[in-house]
Amino acid sequence: MTDSFSGGCACGAIRYTSSGPARYMGNCHCRHCQQATGGAYFPAVLVKQSDFKIEQGEPSWFERPADRGHAMRRGFCATCGSPLFLINGAGEGAIVIYAGSLDDPSWYAPSRDIFVKSAQPWDVMDPNLPKSDEMPR
Repeated sequence: MTDSFSGGCACGAIRYTSSGPARYMGNCHCRHCQQATGGAYFPAVLVKQSDFKIEQGEPSWFERPADRGHAMRRGFCATCGSPLFLINGAGEGAIVIYAGSLDDPSWYAPSRDIFVKSAQPWDVMDPNLPKSDEMPR
């Protein structure tokens, strides 16, 4: 894992950096994340909001209530549609980055799978990762 990293959207309009290490990495299989990614799960990299900075561009935002009622704000590029990050209303002081938006996503190392009760039957999960049916408390 790296202590600082950068990333952005596919067209280059939005760029971000994180000056601190990832605090958590995991795969979310909830239905909202499936819809947001267009895939089986959201590969999530959580960092402190104070370490995160948008260097270029301005994301568009989509807000939707999460399963527990708090707001989930997803940031994306309005030009190319790339999903970039989200702010979980229940996780103050944190921002969650889509691993696919990293300049070097090869260091992404998930520690668990969450919301596996919503996982698609065609999704092949790593059997060595711990599993949670919902969000761990």
